[in-house]
Amino acid sequence: MSLETLELVKTYLLELQSDLCAQLESIEDPNHRFIVDAWDRPSGGGGVTRVLEGGETFDKAGVNFSYVTGDNLPPSATATRPELAGRSFHATGVSIVIHPKNPYAPTSHANVRFFFAPARNADESDVWWFGGGFDLTPYYGFREDAIEWHQTAKAACDPFGAHHYPKLKETCDRYFYIKHRSEPRGIGGLFFDDFDEGGFDNAFAFLQSIGNHFGKAYLPIVKRRKDIAYGEREIAFQRYRHGRYVEFNLVYDRGTLFGLQSNGRTESILMSLPSDVSWKYDYAPEKGTPEAELYETFLVPQDWANLK
Repeated sequence: MSLETLELVKTYLLELQSDLCAQLESIEDPNHRFIVDAWDRPSGGGGVTRVLEGGETFDKAGVNFSYVTGDNLPPSATATRPELAGRSFHATGVSIVIHPKNPYAPTSHANVRFFFAPARNADESDVWWFGGGFDLTPYYGFREDAIEWHQTAKAACDPFGAHHYPKLKETCDRYFYIKHRSEPRGIGGLFFDDFDEGGFDNAFAFLQSIGNHFGKAYLPIVKRRKDIAYGEREIAFQRYRHGRYVEFNLVYDRGTLFGLQSNGRTESILMSLPSDVSWKYDYAPEKGTPEAELYETFLVPQDWANLK
């Protein structure tokens, strides 16, 4: 693999970043736009962080591009491939986290990334892989949204083989699980890593399909929910559930761990955290309420894509 091939991936990722920011701004108040913060990493690489805060639709939205290099892959990248410890690396990706203002509109996360670890000598081979996916974290569940979200996720995978969606959905359900709370973070979606199936061209096309379907899956849901009337009750529950999001990202998220372990830019890494968070001691929603329905129906893995 050549560095020219790496440049193809970087070019796509920068285009995806720009396109997603334009899509998000199209449903935001004209007075709120993404700020652009380009940065360099002293030990190699850099990135472009784009953040929108305090909007009428989005309380906080970040769409970040990064490209980092190093002499040694950090532990989070070699946990499943210990034989790669000590290799130099190139890592590039786009990470998206969106926290809407309205509690009836769900938070969402997406990530598409590429790792390249060159061979150190003639006895080794270059190693590369793609990873990423997207998932949805509602505060108030809507059956229509859950079905549409997963059907769009399935549509992103199906041209590359019917086996992908069930596998990536199951992996997502397993990955975005808050072990110390014994509950999923949300309703899932897609998650994959170490992906090189079918060679570079096929794997790169798969990554692009995932990235290009994120906006198709998420924006229609936000448009439906962003103007629903809400009050202090819904805000309080949203802040409480934000706490779960923070717990997962700081304890389990591989992207957060990789960024911190590779001396990434802290402001960009922790962009994923919501603005307002609260914790309540031993909280349980009242039975028969919409808050209880989130736990009873939507925080239970289901075959959403095949429901009607």
